[in-house]
Amino acid sequence: MKYFEKIPGERLFLSPRNPDDAETYTKWLNDPAVTVSLGGYAQIHSLDAARKHLEDDATRCNAHWYSIVLREGERLVGNINLGRINQISRNAELGVFIGEQADRGCGYGAEAVRLMLGYGFNTLNLHNIQLQVLADNAQAIACYEKVGFREYGRRREAEFREGGYVDMVHMDILASEFTP
Repeated sequence: MKYFEKIPGERLFLSPRNPDDAETYTKWLNDPAVTVSLGGYAQIHSLDAARKHLEDDATRCNAHWYSIVLREGERLVGNINLGRINQISRNAELGVFIGEQADRGCGYGAEAVRLMLGYGFNTLNLHNIQLQVLADNAQAIACYEKVGFREYGRRREAEFREGGYVDMVHMDILASEFTP
């Protein structure tokens, strides 16, 4: 078995990441369609770096990293994490992406985010989870709003991309606002 159902959902589940997926992650993280919306477009991602990252992530600075896996066929479709976890202030930062264009817009991101929010609020006892998203990523913003995130600020012209600047939108959700 390649994946382990740590956080179960309806159509998918979240599994600890598998170093055997390094080639898939390398492909995704070098795909402009994925990285341009994540703000990592100008970075180079090697297979060795991906493998090392996947092997070391269990010990990475207060973070919980998971593969997003479809139940049907146990197919890897993306990645989600809670990082920068502060147990004293009970907050964290969410990151998520869906790797293949054909899997975007299918509701997988929203389901994975709901699962991770439930885990963060109910298991890790977090109070506030925030994220950052580029202002021109309307699909992601709609997904985050759908699960209950609200915009609380904006860093103007924060990301340089393809000859111009894009605002960074800051969003968050409180445990009391979360509906599974």
